[in-house]
Amino acid sequence: MKKYDAVIAGYICIDLIPAFKKDVAVNEVYDVLHPGRLVEIDGMESTLGGVVANTGMAMKKFSKRVFLNGLLGTDFIGKMARESLEKYGLLEGIRIVKEKGTAFGLVIAPPDVDRIFLESPGCSELFDLHHIDYDAVADSRVFHFGYPPLLKKFYRQRGKQLASLFKKVSEMGVVTSLDFSLPDTESESGKVNWTDILKITLPYTNIFVPSLEEALKITFPYEYTMLEAEGGTIVDNTPVDLIKELGERLIAWGANIVLIKAAHKGLFLWTGDVAAINRKQTVCLPEAEWNNRQLWCEAYPAIREKIINASGAGDTSAAAFLTAVLNGESPAVAMKYAAIAGKNNLYCNNIFEDMPGWTIMTKELKEASVEVRDVKELLVNEGNNGKL
Repeated sequence: MKKYDAVIAGYICIDLIPAFKKDVAVNEVYDVLHPGRLVEIDGMESTLGGVVANTGMAMKKFSKRVFLNGLLGTDFIGKMARESLEKYGLLEGIRIVKEKGTAFGLVIAPPDVDRIFLESPGCSELFDLHHIDYDAVADSRVFHFGYPPLLKKFYRQRGKQLASLFKKVSEMGVVTSLDFSLPDTESESGKVNWTDILKITLPYTNIFVPSLEEALKITFPYEYTMLEAEGGTIVDNTPVDLIKELGERLIAWGANIVLIKAAHKGLFLWTGDVAAINRKQTVCLPEAEWNNRQLWCEAYPAIREKIINASGAGDTSAAAFLTAVLNGESPAVAMKYAAIAGKNNLYCNNIFEDMPGWTIMTKELKEASVEVRDVKELLVNEGNNGKL
């Protein structure tokens, strides 16, 4: 038996989240970021953030044995992060560096408005192949890596380190999983050719779990720009036929399973031949149910009055999906767990303390039904260029 169910490596930070008043009407985030305007808030939440903390804490809450692998600084924010990780028994694989401060994000998330992240990558820019704990990886079932656009060493040199990492871990017989963050158009990562990087990395990637915005921007940058220019949100503007083409392309580039997180529009799943995953003998998926699928799972309805913040919802959704994969669930059930976890995250200030555990989620899955349909069926019902 492996010592760990999952090693989660890559980007870790502290998220600072202004608490906006519930009774203040905000039509769009520009109402908040308007020059010269003062907006009164109800305090400031500070939580662990980034894929390492969010996905790691959620998977531990879902009763999986996890090892977190990332960098923190010696500054005050780093001290806060270390104390929190130690409290939850998750400090084992975290390394401390003096060269740069801890990464942090300012999450601007007024009620009913899509979020804006002001992110300082800090010492995560130093994270590279030498910081990966390969002993822990070798003793794990799944290796989950996140946020290459915030990890300079992994996107420079045309993504050489990212592809090398996934090739090495795959050859170790460990299931590989990749998550993303949205590249900032004006930053160095926004000028990288992510399509080329994906083409050399996805052949060694068993599971890819980006958001719809991330997947479109790195795979179809022109189409992303056009959809962005329409106003509103990318999720609402994207037609189903483009989402279908997106998933098929990512599978063609080498991933075995692609789960695309589309916020209130639900989740989309594409799979190829999952035999490559089962051959690693750390996961056992029912191949007849998983092979060559294209599915959509609607989102679980959220109670507006209970929503606290949406920060980390995608990471928590990915954590539930990976947990279901480790448990050998069917694709439809795995998607439902991911959808439930994403919804439950909206009600949490602290993932580890506030998120319901796996038993409660299983009960909710049985009691609250959501629809899982074939993507081709969506195209027929919605029209070739229809939107959900």
